[in-house]
Order: sequence, then C-alpha cells, then structure tokens
Amino acid sequence: MPSGRSPNHESPSRAARLWGSAGFRFALASTALFAFCVIFIGALIFFSTTTLIERQVSDTVGAELRGLAEQYRQEGRPGLIAAVNRRSGPLGEREGVYLLTDPGGRPVAGNLSGWPAPVEPNGEWVRLTIRRAGDEESSPLLVGARGFLLSDGSRLLVGRDMRAVESFRESLLQILGLGLVVSLAIGSLGGWSLSRRLLRRIDNISATSRQIIGGDLGQRVSRDGNGDEFDRLAISLNQMLDRIEALMTGMRLVTDSLAHDLRSPLTRIKGRIELALRNGEDSESLRQTLEQTLAELDIIQGTFNSLLAIAEAEAGVSRSSLVEIDLRDLAADVAELYQPAAEDRGLVLTADVSTVPLPVRAHRQLLAQAMANLLDNAIKYTLPDGDITLAAKLEEGRPTLVIGDRGPGIPPEQREKVFERFVRLDSSRSHPGSGLGLSLVSAVAKLHGSEIVLSDNNPGLKVVWRFPPSS
Repeated sequence: MPSGRSPNHESPSRAARLWGSAGFRFALASTALFAFCVIFIGALIFFSTTTLIERQVSDTVGAELRGLAEQYRQEGRPGLIAAVNRRSGPLGEREGVYLLTDPGGRPVAGNLSGWPAPVEPNGEWVRLTIRRAGDEESSPLLVGARGFLLSDGSRLLVGRDMRAVESFRESLLQILGLGLVVSLAIGSLGGWSLSRRLLRRIDNISATSRQIIGGDLGQRVSRDGNGDEFDRLAISLNQMLDRIEALMTGMRLVTDSLAHDLRSPLTRIKGRIELALRNGEDSESLRQTLEQTLAELDIIQGTFNSLLAIAEAEAGVSRSSLVEIDLRDLAADVAELYQPAAEDRGLVLTADVSTVPLPVRAHRQLLAQAMANLLDNAIKYTLPDGDITLAAKLEEGRPTLVIGDRGPGIPPEQREKVFERFVRLDSSRSHPGSGLGLSLVSAVAKLHGSEIVLSDNNPGLKVVWRFPPSS
C-alpha cells in the first residue's frame, strides 16, 4: 500500500542539501572571512585617511600660528592686528578662524566674539563647536584651533572650519559601506554558485555510485575535462572501478572455468569409488583405483595451488617480500632442477648464464615457480631429440630471461590469449594440464613490474622476460 509520502519527504530537497552541504558552509565561511577582511581594511583606510587629513590641517594651523607670532615680534601689536584683520572674514564663509585678545581677554581683532573655553593658549590642537555671533538658530560650526600666549599677555587663536573634513569623512564612510555591501553580495553570490557547482559534481558521483550498487558495473564517473580536483578524483574512481570490474569478471570466469575443469576429474573419482564399492574389488584392483584417484586429486590440488599463487601475485600481497636476488643463480637452479626431466624425454636443456651479475628485486619462490612453469611447458611440447635453451643475460641494460623450445609454437593471434586462466590451445589438449601455468607467469611478471614477449623461435616458441633495471 502506498505510504502517501511525496518524493520531497523521501529525501532532502536540492536547496536543503545545498544549505547543509560542506561546500556551502565552506563558501559561507569564506564569505564571512572576506567580509571581515573588507571591514578591517575599510576601517584602516577610513581612520588612517581622516587622521592624516586632520593632522595636515592641524600642522597648517600650527605653522600659521607661529608665523603670526613671529610677525608680532617683528612688527609689534599694530602689525599683528592688521594681519589678523586681513585674514579674517565672516565666520562660516571662509575657512579661517582668528581671534586676538588683549591681556584682559577682550577681543581686539578676528572673527570670533570671544575666547572659546575649550582652547588653552598652549599650542595644543582642539576640536570644538562654535556659533556665529547673534545667530543662535543656525547649526554650530565644527572648528579645529590652536591658542598661543603672546609676551604681553595677549592671546592669539588660529583655527580652521572643519566642515569640509567632516563632509569628506562622511562621504568616505558611505563609499566604504557601499563597497562592503557590494563585496558581500558578490561573495555570497560566488559562494552560492560554487556550492551549486560542487553539489552538482558530487551528485554526479553519487548517481554513478547508485547505479554501480544496483549492479551496473560498467558505469563510470563523468569528467568535465578541466583537470580540476574533481576530474582527478573521477579518474582515480574510474581506475578503481575498472580494476573492480576486471576482478569481478575474472572471478566469474575463474568460477565458471573451475567448475567446468573440475567436473571431469571429480566425476571420474566418484565413478571409480562407486565402481570399487559395487564390484567389491580385490586388494590389487583397489590399490590401482586408489592410485588413479590420488593422481586425479593431485591434479585438483595443483589447480588450486596455481589459483592461490596467481591470487597472491595479482593481489600484490608479496610485494613487501621482494628482495634483491641474482637472476643468474635462480636460472641456474631451475635449469639444474629440470635437467633430469629433459633427459628423460630425450631433450637437450642448455643453460646460458651471463658472467655479469643480474640483480633484480623479486619474490624468489613465485619467480622460481613461474620459471619452472615455462621450462615445464618447453619440455612438455618439444619433440624428442629437440633442444631447449635457457639464457639469463643483460639486454639493453635490463636483466633478461630467454627460454626457447622446438615445439609447435603459438600462433601470433593467440599469444595474448594464452595468458588468460584455463585457456588451452587445441595443440595442447593431448597433454595434461590446467591452463593456469602461463596465467601464473603473467601474474608474477606484473608483480615484478616486468614484461613478457612471446615470439617465433623458428620453429618453436621463444619467451623473452625483461625485468626493470636494478636501482
């Protein structure tokens, strides 16, 4: 029965996922940090600029005050009065603010009606507000001024109308505030856009993952092609998926092939045992049946041992066990081990080992088993009175193993296929085997970072196994 819940209730909406995504939170944090930096820099610009302008005004007033004091010393009181009157104008119409008082504090010259209380005649810069004489309704003027005490007790005040400075301060504050708003808007928009883009890329990966979970192992994560972190992640994920698909395909093939190849020997074993039980065979016949059964079990055990060795090599479990060995010594040991088997079949096995050391990093046991598989195949398929060569030499700066036989060889179009598991060519059907020998050789070669090339030995097969140069 339907639950009645809408899809929106089944999973969060895109907007909800966007708000809750790590990318959006990162973008939000980045925007907040950006806003803090803008505010900090704006405040720094504002206070440093306004402080600098006011300091310049203060220095100008100080310089003018010192100039008038010097004029007083040179021309006396009349000269100072004339200079102050020349510079003074209606308060509020000109920037200059001046006042000269006598020793009793009564105004003598200037455009102020009285000495402002906040100003001391000590040269210090003071900000204050004053009103025009007889105009109590108008707005007060903001003034910056310095006071100076003359030698006869008179006091001199010089100042500047600060309305222009305040107007600049307000304009600068508005501009910085507008810049902050615009920056926050751009940062927020960029964060939202970045979050949507990140979420879209993550949704792509999630959708592909769901399809793979559903059983479609052929799906791969799409890439934008711009080489960013998501593209590199997609490449890594796709390589991992390729590897998983190859392993799963290999596992299915192994399972199918193993079931097919083991069916016959297990059927024969079961048949022999049932026949022996039914006929009540004598001791000799029973012994023969057991020996045949044991031989079949040896084949089965060999198949499983080969599969385990291949799995070990392909998984790279033994990579940490790689040690430096001399390929010459291993080749000589394997050749000596198979010399009797070759002689029993009337073959000549020749080992040609280099006099120069051939150091390789190798898993000795797996490498020896792979070399033994190659020699065993060479002995198995070479016709009587034929010859087999095993050479270990340095070729183009790389330790190289070459095994040549005089058997039927392998057609060029099938040389890649023979490395697959349980693959046996028609020419090898008459010989016992599981079809895993060359699969193990291929797995061991990959484990060692080496390469194997099959070619024609005219007649026969030549196997060239090149190892990476030793560091």
